[in-house]
Amino acid sequence: MIDLPLIFALVIAFAIFMYVLMDGFSLGVGILFRFAPSDAHRNVMMNSTAPVWDGNQTWLVMGGVGLLAAFPLAYAVLLPALYLPLSVMLIALIFRGVAFEFRFKSEDYRHLWDLSFSLGSITATFAQGLSLGAFIQGIAVENRQFAGGAFDWLTPFSVMTGFALIFGYGLLGATWLVLKTENDIQNWAYRMALWLLASVIVCMGVVSLWTPLLNPAIADRWFSWPNILYLAPVPVAVAAAGFGLFWAILQRRHMAPFILAMSLFALGYLGLGISLWPYVVPPVYTIWDAAAAPESQAFLLVGVAVLIPVILGYTAYSYWVFRGKVKQDVGYH
Repeated sequence: MIDLPLIFALVIAFAIFMYVLMDGFSLGVGILFRFAPSDAHRNVMMNSTAPVWDGNQTWLVMGGVGLLAAFPLAYAVLLPALYLPLSVMLIALIFRGVAFEFRFKSEDYRHLWDLSFSLGSITATFAQGLSLGAFIQGIAVENRQFAGGAFDWLTPFSVMTGFALIFGYGLLGATWLVLKTENDIQNWAYRMALWLLASVIVCMGVVSLWTPLLNPAIADRWFSWPNILYLAPVPVAVAAAGFGLFWAILQRRHMAPFILAMSLFALGYLGLGISLWPYVVPPVYTIWDAAAAPESQAFLLVGVAVLIPVILGYTAYSYWVFRGKVKQDVGYH
């Protein structure tokens, strides 16, 4: 018999991970935007993401809608718990999109749209990090409803994960610029990537040590015997990817830094999954507790089986069409 809740948990996890990677580097470019050496460099940065940034957020929509359809109980609990940071995130993403479009058309007020684009990117990223930290800490639930306060999501841990995600997306953005640009701006992106890599490694270490302290069950999963032996390859792989990224930056590689930065995110995502599995509302509801009726999930599975290949297909095609370096005097817009 097909385990539909497990399938949909993997589908939603995949959609969220794709969003983190695809929109993460775009938000990272926005985070770095105001630190660029000149307006000409900012033009190149904007042009590097212009052809693809809209489609990246398709994965965010899929993750949210999939959660509502496949795990309605989890949606009903998580949305009130994270209402404020998620609302701020959506407003910031909209504001960022408006700034993205108007910057190309406004000469007199371009500096204001630049600031708006940067602040929108930073705010949206920080709000995502706050939501992630609150999710890891756990959600207060009573009688199948959120039982906490309006600001339960605001804790030292969630603030730390908010800043950690800013550094992480910044690293993705810097390595994307290494891949897509050349000359002065590429050299600047290499320098930024080194500083951001150091910050990301520190943040990953803090999260890895802090998370088990939040929940004894997570500590037991990672540090009990023989789990510690089985799971040891994960931190080893993180260290290897971090060193490989450091070496690739020093060697002035073009594609390897971006691939290795994505690998760091993938390993961090894997570690998070290991810590929280199988809870969709930690530490209360598992994916089976919160699942919709099997008939509903079976119906949804047909649509998902068609939709995901289509999204992957047009995403791959758009990246293929706009492959290569972005020249300072040639833009996509």
